[in-house]
Formats: sequence, structure tokens, C-alpha cells
Amino acid sequence: MKNFLKVIEFDEYSITPKYVQLINSLLRGIEAGKIEKDDILPSINDFSIALETSRNTIERVYNELKRMGIVKSVPGKGYFIADVHFNRPVKILLLFNKLSSHKKIIYDAFAATLGNRGAIDFYIYNNDFTIFRKLISEHIDNYSKFVIIPHFLENTAMAHEVINQIPKDKLILMDKLVSGVTGRFSAVYENFEKDIYSALETLVQKLSRYHTIKIIFPETTYHTKDILKGFKDFCRQYAFGYEVVHELTTEELVAGTVYISLMEDDLVELVEKAISQELKIGDQIGVISYNETPLKKIILDGITTISTDFKMMGEKAAELVLSDMHEFIEIPFRVTLRNSL
Repeated sequence: MKNFLKVIEFDEYSITPKYVQLINSLLRGIEAGKIEKDDILPSINDFSIALETSRNTIERVYNELKRMGIVKSVPGKGYFIADVHFNRPVKILLLFNKLSSHKKIIYDAFAATLGNRGAIDFYIYNNDFTIFRKLISEHIDNYSKFVIIPHFLENTAMAHEVINQIPKDKLILMDKLVSGVTGRFSAVYENFEKDIYSALETLVQKLSRYHTIKIIFPETTYHTKDILKGFKDFCRQYAFGYEVVHELTTEELVAGTVYISLMEDDLVELVEKAISQELKIGDQIGVISYNETPLKKIILDGITTISTDFKMMGEKAAELVLSDMHEFIEIPFRVTLRNSL
């Protein structure tokens, strides 16, 4: 029996699920001729012990390979390679700036749309430009597609230099366009300046109950300042008092004010402050939160959200991967009015 462990590669820094990494390793082994037709695979027990992983993980791998027609099983004899001819999945490096509930929606939609037509290696670079640059440089020759959410805490002006190293037919920017990226590439993105302006315009009747709008925008953040431009343009156009709050901790909440929160942590602190100051949300003060999540339907009988369609973003990015087309797709921005305004 062959030593299948020689073809298995696990990357401890990747957050790609272990079973997916294992499937991708076996497929690469077949492509490289290291695994051949009629080769007998280790038993689920033996493989789980050798790889120090659960039986469920190995069983899931074998079942997926059976579904693809690559592996078959014979009762009492085990699993074997039935076919080495298969449609090669597109090899994708997926780079997210951070993990969050809405990023999970993007990932799930992206992976579901790809199905077994894509092999995803998934990394989080935590808004750190240095980690991002290292991942790109180390993997520049290893993937058919690079799907990137480009948000950084610093060195933003240098991002295009790193991204421009990627062949443009392989590049798909997700969520945000990056100034200075040249060539014919693809993007599935938000128009941050236009989106917040249009969203607030949709809510103008509700907002008219308040005299001031404040946006909580930390001085050190990965969020684009295009959001601030759209926010200020709206407030000036519709004659609202406005302020950019960089630090919520020292902020005294004032009745007659609407607060726009970009970050989940700030939303929690905002709600806590309102409760401690005995200000009724949706009456004395208003709250608008960026990025729709299931929990916001429930908190305080519902938090008003302004949000892009994250499911569509993941689906459209996957479609671009599979179609090999070069398009710029602007994802629609949605307002969900609830009792917090």
C-alpha cells in the first residue's frame, strides 16, 4: 500500500477547513501522478490515527471524493481510487482582512457557489499589511485565482504595489476597489461614498425627528474615508448638524442625536451607554448600524441597518472565478428600517 501521508499537506496558518485541505492534497497527488487508479486508500481508522484527526473528518473526505466519482468503496475491502480523470477545480487563494459574522456570509456564499469546481485556500491577514504582502509573495505562482478583500490599518497607499504583482487575469478584488491597481482585472465591490449617502437619503423622513447625526469612526481603522465623505455630503445637503466621533468611551450621548456605528464593539458600547444614561433608543436617540446580521433583528426590538448584500457579493465573486470573465460588479446597498430609529 502506498504511503499517502507523503502527498498530504496541511497549512497550520490557513483557516481552510482540514477536510478541504485533505481533499485538495489528494487531488494534487492524483494530478502529479503520485496517486494512481486502483490504489487502495487507508482505512478511515488508520488515516484518522496517522493524521491525528477525527474519523468524521476522514469519512467526510472519502464521501466527497465518492460523490466526485474519484473514490469508490467495496464492503469489507475499503476505499480505492476509481478514476483519475476529473475536472480540475480552480485553485483559489482567498484573502480576508478579518473574521466577522458578515464575512462568514460572504465565505459561505462563495464556497457554496463554487461547489467542487473550486479548491479554496483561505487566509486571514488581520488588516496587517505586512502579513498580506508576505502571503502574496509566497503564493504568487501557486494559484489560478486570487480573491482579495483589501482593508489595512496602515500602509494603505502601498497596497496597489503588492496587488499589481498578481497577474490581472487571476485577480478579483472583493468589497473594495484599490486606487492604483492597473490592468484588466475583476471586482465585486461596494461604492462606499454613494452607498451611505443613498442609505441616509432613504431614511431622511425618520432622521428628520433628530437634529444631529454622529458617525463613530475610529482614528485608526481599516474603513475607507469615502464613508465619511458620503456622510458629510448628506448632512450638508439636508442641513443636519453632524460630527465624527473618534472615541466613543468619552462621548456623552445627547437626546435628539442619531448615532451611526460601523463596528460591532462600538454598537455594544453605544447601547450600554444609552441604557446607563436612561435614553430610549428609537425615541430620544437613534441608532443605525453598518452590516446586517441576524442578531440585529432581535437587539432592542431591532436595530436599523445599512448594509451591502454580502451573500450576493460571495456569489458574484465565485461566478467570476468560474466564468473567467473580467467585470466590475457594484453590489447593491440595502436599508433595513427597525425600531432603533
